Amino acid sequence: MPSTRRYRRTLNLCRLALLCLACGWGGSSALEVNADRLQSLSASRYGAKGAKAVSSWLQLMRAPPPAQERETLTLANDFWNRALLSGEDVTIWKQADYWATPLESLGKGAGDCEDYVIGKYFSLLALGVPASKLRFIYVRARIGGAASSSQVAHMVLGYYETPNAVPLVLDSLISTILPATQRRDLTPVFSFNADGVYVDGKPAAPVDRLSRWRDLLQRMEREGVRP
Repeated sequence: MPSTRRYRRTLNLCRLALLCLACGWGGSSALEVNADRLQSLSASRYGAKGAKAVSSWLQLMRAPPPAQERETLTLANDFWNRALLSGEDVTIWKQADYWATPLESLGKGAGDCEDYVIGKYFSLLALGVPASKLRFIYVRARIGGAASSSQVAHMVLGYYETPNAVPLVLDSLISTILPATQRRDLTPVFSFNADGVYVDGKPAAPVDRLSRWRDLLQRMEREGVRP
């Protein structure tokens, strides 16, 4: 997919995510999960393979979180990087731009970079990581090695131990969680969470509200997951 198209999609994700301000989402770190409904829907929509993937996700969220938050990050990051194959919406969903719920991504067994981030984000909320420590980060990712000049638009999840800390990067391109200062292949553009948009680490004006993110949250709730 051309990087300009991915840029527009990622910018839209930023706009859509900030609907949490209007939906009352983002202040709590807990999820209300109807496990029976998730299991039933996964089996009816995606068969035994999808049901097994969702069952594994439920086991992850039910497990007592590790004593250290960084270990919790590793659990969520490794789970989603193993669970999904990287793909594009036009191939997976026959749409140019689609925000999949965790159930949908696990049912298909595939997702794009935003879907990885969405899955990791909600998993970490369920495991008790405060939403205030997490941000969706839009970056330009260099591909093809250190000498390459080729870049693509990409999305990662950032974990901020303190508000001004260097974030740890949860990425679908590599499994190792590293501080952003060690990810020379990534150039940050902006980040966002429930509180607003950040450019160069400083709060910026909230973006316009759109309907697609609200639709994602509503679909999640119908599936049995209520942020």
